[in-house]
Amino acid sequence: MVPPKNKFLEELEKGLGNHQDKTSILMEYEAHIEEILIESFDCKDENERMELIISRLGTPKEIAEMWREELSVTPSNMKWLFILINIIFFGGGSLLTLFHNLFQWKWLSIVWTHITAIPTLIAFIYMCFWALLGYEIGKGFGHGGRRLLNKTFLLSLIPNLLLMVLTVFEIIPYSWFEPLLTKTFILACIIFTMLLYPISWLGYRWGRKASI
Repeated sequence: MVPPKNKFLEELEKGLGNHQDKTSILMEYEAHIEEILIESFDCKDENERMELIISRLGTPKEIAEMWREELSVTPSNMKWLFILINIIFFGGGSLLTLFHNLFQWKWLSIVWTHITAIPTLIAFIYMCFWALLGYEIGKGFGHGGRRLLNKTFLLSLIPNLLLMVLTVFEIIPYSWFEPLLTKTFILACIIFTMLLYPISWLGYRWGRKASI
């Protein structure tokens, strides 16, 4: 009798056909099957072990269909969607800053005061956005999403870096960001920027695992 793991992987390999990420998908599922078999070490019946694998992961046919469906999702659309959302974040913040400094509108000053009073919360929400970026790419594209994550991350980071450069070289006046622009805040921005990729990568790993 063919061991459950080998039988499952053989059927999955046939179902995947010429899928571009077949090798990495098979390796991922092999690791999960081995975890399941270790957990069910006391079970000696091969049929029961196969049923346990299928109950946890689904049938090879279902898995193959899921991965084929994911190929229909356009990576380019996903990439530009997140880039657009990031631009909206920065565009909205830039317009708010610009209008606050050019126009002395009372209601805008109130909004500005409230926003500048919660920089930590804003940073946390922004980091959640990057975690979501990684998660959605991992869930939607699995192993094939790593390259997409890197490309999306680099392109999405352009507005962040551009703002830093414009501020450092005083093309944008320091006074525009008062009372935010303190040494503590600048250091926090640098640290948060360095953490963005690890956060996105962890989100990607989580999403990739959720896709299985």
